[in-house]
Amino acid sequence: MSMEWKTVKLGDCLSKIIDNRGKTPKDLAASGHPLLEINAVSKDNKYPLYGEAKKYVDDVVYSTWFRSGHPQYGDILVPTVGTLGAVAYVDRNDCCIAQNLIALRANADICDSAYIYYLLCNPQIVKRLLNLDIGAVQASIKVPHLLALEIPLPPLETQRRIAAILSSLDDKIENNNRINRNLEAQAQALFKSWFVDFEPWGRVMPRDWMFDNISAFPHILETGRRPKGGAVESGVPSIGAEHIKGMGTYDYSKTKYITEEYARSMKAGKIKGYELLIYKDGGKPGYFIPNFTIYGEGYPFDECYINEHVLKLDFPDKAFNIFCYFYFQEPEVMTYLNAQGGKAAIPGINKSDIENINILSPENEAVKQFGNIVMPYFTTILRNLKENHRLAALRDTLLPKLMKGEIAL
Repeated sequence: MSMEWKTVKLGDCLSKIIDNRGKTPKDLAASGHPLLEINAVSKDNKYPLYGEAKKYVDDVVYSTWFRSGHPQYGDILVPTVGTLGAVAYVDRNDCCIAQNLIALRANADICDSAYIYYLLCNPQIVKRLLNLDIGAVQASIKVPHLLALEIPLPPLETQRRIAAILSSLDDKIENNNRINRNLEAQAQALFKSWFVDFEPWGRVMPRDWMFDNISAFPHILETGRRPKGGAVESGVPSIGAEHIKGMGTYDYSKTKYITEEYARSMKAGKIKGYELLIYKDGGKPGYFIPNFTIYGEGYPFDECYINEHVLKLDFPDKAFNIFCYFYFQEPEVMTYLNAQGGKAAIPGINKSDIENINILSPENEAVKQFGNIVMPYFTTILRNLKENHRLAALRDTLLPKLMKGEIAL
């Protein structure tokens, strides 16, 4: 590390700390200024998850209730309870924060806000944050302990260069995510227009549309398995129910593995691409929430298998799997699966529950046309997700090296 680098306390780099301790305001609104809570900060996203804001406040509450102010563009959000080690970089000026979430504002004269954000993402710093945990029931840290953290601080121009390198990777990831959200939203809108509202047919379902139970159509429906001894530390990835959380959601830090020898012995459960993966079982007694995803194009891995807690549904026409991804999320199907899954002592569904779902035939012309349109969307989504994993790995490799001054700028 260059002699120009200093070691300072995090609090010495800040010009403002926003800590709106106290209860959430009672005067909530249906829309307005997003009231961000700790679930808006995720380890997998640079920016706050504004869509997670289920609460809003109007202009009056926004301007009067919050005693220490509101986050501004460039502030860094840090949870003090719950998911310690997660941070978010604020990129708008209209939100506010609830209790258990603080906003740090960098002193622009000596510190670059993006540098502070990436510094707090540094695994070494995250480890030290976790060591500050004083919670008995729930993880928590005290703000003075956070501000007392000693951090490396290079010259301002070096900070900006470090942040620019890492931001360029994050910006590409976010652009891919934006494209993916847009493509999935377009596919969802088309599905609703055709198969819920029947707009092309005068808002009336065509009489010649054919329906039958899934069991009536050629398909593969299977689970995988893991050895009796459980997962191993390395080998071939084994996908469990915890990873079935919708398109594009996969936590690589929680990946489990089976040996290559065991994978070769499996006669079922290999993910070949574009199958509909279904959350099969798990959770609290009497409580079952169905969920689905689709993998492929090397995402999340070039080779992987499902375990016994995931169902894989595959039709000869891969585009029909995508149709099912949206169809299964319709209220009638979700309610049915929720009821079936909640009845079991160990919440979950079985193959019969899936095969008894009544669905449009894959031979319907509208279903085929829908598949032809949205299949390229999902190919793009999956390829973007694979690229994002590569970019994130590069960023995570560079980050600690840059923060130690090991890479010349």
